[in-house]
Amino acid sequence: MQFVDPHIHMISRTTDDYARMAMAGCAAISEPAFWAGFDRGTADGFHDYFRHLTEVEPKRAALYHIKHYCWLCINAKEAENVTLSREVIKIIPEFLKKSNVLGIGEIGLNKNTANEATIFQEHVDLAMKTNELILIHTPHLEDKFKGTRMIVDMLMNDKRIQPHRVCIDHVEEHTVRLALDNGFWCGMTLYPITKCTPSRSADILEMYGPERIMVNSAGDWGQSDPLAVPALIQELKRRGHAEALIERVVYHNPLEFWKQSNNWRG
Repeated sequence: MQFVDPHIHMISRTTDDYARMAMAGCAAISEPAFWAGFDRGTADGFHDYFRHLTEVEPKRAALYHIKHYCWLCINAKEAENVTLSREVIKIIPEFLKKSNVLGIGEIGLNKNTANEATIFQEHVDLAMKTNELILIHTPHLEDKFKGTRMIVDMLMNDKRIQPHRVCIDHVEEHTVRLALDNGFWCGMTLYPITKCTPSRSADILEMYGPERIMVNSAGDWGQSDPLAVPALIQELKRRGHAEALIERVVYHNPLEFWKQSNNWRG
């Protein structure tokens, strides 16, 4: 079965991971802009990073017949630096017409601070002015529900927002309803320790159904598995779910969301 990983940070993965993903049936990925393992000090550093996402990584993926898409932003972890964040936001429009850019992301909150909220809203303003899709990072562990509530409130208070053009990622059992009930797409991240395991994600799908839900590995610098989506496929098969339902979640749903992008070419 083919699958799509709509949130994976391939800049942190080896080329061997591309080979393994291709053999497991990966057809396409999208790579959100994120933390580099350290706080970057200049907008020029982000400019080079955006070049990597739009020029270098698509070629590496193509060697394994995987389509590579990306999202652009300064991530929530570095958004505490408001001055730098605003400098980075200014250079994003230069890259929005690149053929593999799906929109603005992963923006959101990390520690739910006022500075993070300010930069989140300034990213949203850029996305509204340029008619871009939005991919949202929700905080980790004990900050997740509060941060997700803050994010949803900020979005719902902006009359320009069309919820079907926004994906709220890293949802768990206690936040998935916040996303779905307000009309947003949502993503479940399959981590070995934090976020969702394949079995927990299968439980959530059985509770809420496949509508506007996608799954990802968010493979990054930490403990993560680029084959997490195939692991969920196997868990759903073990539980006796129809292949059509599984394929909808791991393949068709991400494509349905992506097809709203200005740059979508298939």
